[in-house]
Amino acid sequence: MIKRIIFLLMIVVANVAPAYAESDDDFDFDNFAIDTATTSDITTASHTLNPGENPANVSSFDIAGVMLGMSFDDVHMLFSNGGLYAPRTTDAVVYTIAPEWRYNLDYECQQQNIFAPDQLEQCIRTLAKNRGLMYASEYHLVRELTGETLDIYFTSNATDNKVWRIEYNNDVNDLDGEGAKFEDQRQKKILSFWANVLDKYGAPNSGSDKWVSSNNAFDPVMTAYYGALELLDNGLHANDSAQNVMDARVNFPAKSYAF
Repeated sequence: MIKRIIFLLMIVVANVAPAYAESDDDFDFDNFAIDTATTSDITTASHTLNPGENPANVSSFDIAGVMLGMSFDDVHMLFSNGGLYAPRTTDAVVYTIAPEWRYNLDYECQQQNIFAPDQLEQCIRTLAKNRGLMYASEYHLVRELTGETLDIYFTSNATDNKVWRIEYNNDVNDLDGEGAKFEDQRQKKILSFWANVLDKYGAPNSGSDKWVSSNNAFDPVMTAYYGALELLDNGLHANDSAQNVMDARVNFPAKSYAF
């Protein structure tokens, strides 16, 4: 009798298991940083070239070997065998689901009568992972010797998971103390950093701190700050966002209404 009860319980458990579980491959989401994708601020104001200056080939610029348009796999390979930079110790890679797809998957999971928040999130993540909708959106690296950091941002798999933004930071703008000598040291650190920037990229061709490909804000641009650099391709990011919106709209799991 006891064996029969156990057998019946096994049947019941099998029948009530969430539908999404059949394609799960025991991917432990707790071991990965998964963040909600947010809409990035994109400046659409046109750039202005300095008088007599020509467009710069910003698409060929690199920061620590990383260039706009590189795939996540290529960037990951670049730092996989050591070197100056190493992945930060926690959450070096952050995974994301595009919000439009998250809404689709949320609806699909609820159609399976999954409503409890934890189960709903697990369902969304599992479906996204198995369908290639969860992607590496950020890669964070550090150079411990100098305190430099490298933060790299990627488009979704809809546009081949490519670099669209690179942020580099160092400590040249930081003060080690108060007083004239520390301010003097800070200014010298900044001058040294700028000298290295000019030596690598040449003089800015837009204002005093930008290298632009054209006057179009959606073309690659690099901006220098005190102790920081930013390489940006707004066009690549905007194209990725538009592609996800369109794909999610076409693939929304709407009911088959008859009228």
